[in-house]
Amino acid sequence: MEHPALPGRTGLTRLAAPAVAALLSLAVLATGCTGATVQGRPGASGLRDPYFPRAGNGGYQVEHYDLDLAYDPADGLLHATAVITARAEQGLSSFNLDLSGLKVESVDVQGTGARYNRTGNELTVRPAKDLKKGEVFRTEIDYGGRPKPVVDPDGSKEGWIAGGDGAVAVGEPVGSMGWFPGNHHPSDKATYDITVTVPHGYEAVSNGELRSRKEVADGQTEFAWHSPEPMASYLATVAIGRFKVTTGRTPSGVPVYDAVAPGEAAGSEAALGRLPQIVDWGTEKFGPYPFGSVGSIVMPAQTLTYALETQTKPVYSGAPDEELVLHELAHQWFGDSVSPKSWKDMWLNEGFATYAEWLWSEEHGGVSAQRRFDAFLAGDTSVDPHADGDWAAFPPASPPGPEHISDDPVYYRGAMVLHRIRQEVGDPAFFGLLRGWAADHRHGNASTADFTAYAQRRTGHDLKKVWDVWLYGEDRPTAP
Repeated sequence: MEHPALPGRTGLTRLAAPAVAALLSLAVLATGCTGATVQGRPGASGLRDPYFPRAGNGGYQVEHYDLDLAYDPADGLLHATAVITARAEQGLSSFNLDLSGLKVESVDVQGTGARYNRTGNELTVRPAKDLKKGEVFRTEIDYGGRPKPVVDPDGSKEGWIAGGDGAVAVGEPVGSMGWFPGNHHPSDKATYDITVTVPHGYEAVSNGELRSRKEVADGQTEFAWHSPEPMASYLATVAIGRFKVTTGRTPSGVPVYDAVAPGEAAGSEAALGRLPQIVDWGTEKFGPYPFGSVGSIVMPAQTLTYALETQTKPVYSGAPDEELVLHELAHQWFGDSVSPKSWKDMWLNEGFATYAEWLWSEEHGGVSAQRRFDAFLAGDTSVDPHADGDWAAFPPASPPGPEHISDDPVYYRGAMVLHRIRQEVGDPAFFGLLRGWAADHRHGNASTADFTAYAQRRTGHDLKKVWDVWLYGEDRPTAP
């Protein structure tokens, strides 16, 4: 995510008293329903993330999401079906999905109707039969309504954002629950098929590759998108608008798909024109581009207060500049392919993408990474306008709360951690570390502890002082 400029409940049909009593009894006892061979228990309603403890759910891992959405910007109503294929990691008498707002019409598990109830953002599903440990199961949820944004602890908005003549869905950190039910924590990555039906004249853009575009009944157009590589749900997106779409390829052959709001086309042309070169530069610096396609979604200005590295097609609010395109594309390696195990590991996304900006600059006639590092230590805004910010307010590996995971230290001090490693080990070992990290954790998840152990093992250097002072230290670091 680019550093931002500014930092419901649905009811069920009323049940008769005996039915309510039976449902409560089932929830309390959580006994197996498939005979003596299975004794399931409820899956956890959260993964105890340090900053978002209710995000995600326990007891299963999602393998695939198949989302079928229909949306008309004229009335703002979403009609949707989510088919979630998951594997039970324990015997399950019930399991939870994260969903904010929207009305659930029905839930089936393994082709049979399931009981369900809503409490806040938790949708609890009770299959007709317990699920066995290791069982791959299919859950189908019909739902809809007028989706509303999800407000972050820092006050920013995510989820489904409607505005002007279209809408965009963005999810970092937990906003994806505002438009589809799921296991909304970055530690559970899955593949996706997202089909979107919109009125004729609109484009619908999502992650991955466009499998088909066809005219359907009643003046509607259906777009079917496929993401074969694993994706954290906060990186899933849908954008609907009257976009100008252009396609092409990078010099190395990666397909490019850009969708730009007409009013932003002229302002976006120069920066998006560098996208193919940036992708191939990233391949040289960080290793093979991790996805089958790349692109951009440029929404009208003021749609959002930030940009987001949605997988394969970052979302920009207004025309981006070259630095912003570089930042969001660097995330395709660091954040999208290698995703954080928890939101406490956010610096592994933002510190790396920020340092990628520094590397691009020093190799393309701009300020060197060393000079930028020195400028932050000195507060020299003539070199970098962010240098006098509160970049040392807290250690990047330990933001003080969820409202601070996108603050300056996560970006700039995170980048400075990487530069300190580079100073300690030298360029050959440092760039080998970047490429090795991206390759060895490709399409997976990693924590700060994983990175520090990997860095020391890969470079053969004792980096304890870097971790103690720059990554975890509470005091403002000084020049080494």
